[in-house]
Amino acid sequence: MPTTGGATTLPGARAVARFVRVSPMKARRVVNLIRGLPAQEALTVLQFAPQAASEPVYKVLASAMANAENNERLDPDSLLIAEAYVDEGPTFKRFRPRAQGRAYRIRKRTSHITVVLESVQVAAPARPAKKTAKSAPAKSAPAKATAEKATGKAAEKAAPAKASKKAAKATEAKATEDAAQEKESAE
Repeated sequence: MPTTGGATTLPGARAVARFVRVSPMKARRVVNLIRGLPAQEALTVLQFAPQAASEPVYKVLASAMANAENNERLDPDSLLIAEAYVDEGPTFKRFRPRAQGRAYRIRKRTSHITVVLESVQVAAPARPAKKTAKSAPAKSAPAKATAEKATGKAAEKAAPAKASKKAAKATEAKATEDAAQEKESAE
């Protein structure tokens, strides 16, 4: 990997869309959704995001992925969004006529959207070490003691639970008997 002043830089690609006719605040809401996500997942998030600013951000991300794939020869599945930010572009100033000859200013804001991708190696999950025969009996002895304690406590807790179930059944039976008597008296 190339190094610059002691810092290592990972291979990556970037794309910038300038003078996009979207307010920077609205574009930042969308960019905050995808920052740090894998690129494929971010495309899916943007595809289904309800904000109007998700369309230009989607295009910038797709362009950055194409740059990584075609120019840098990187695998699109290993791409991660390293940086994503929105800068403010120039503001177009218009006016709205108001009462008594006044004019209110309308600001049509623009944005510069930047997405930087980097390639991350997908690591295979580490396998746990196999247990040896010596360590298994040592762990099983305390497990039996804790199991006996747990069953004793469970039995203590189960007794009130059974009693409450019986009480619930008794009240339910009494309620059905009362309802039956009310029906008979009504007839």
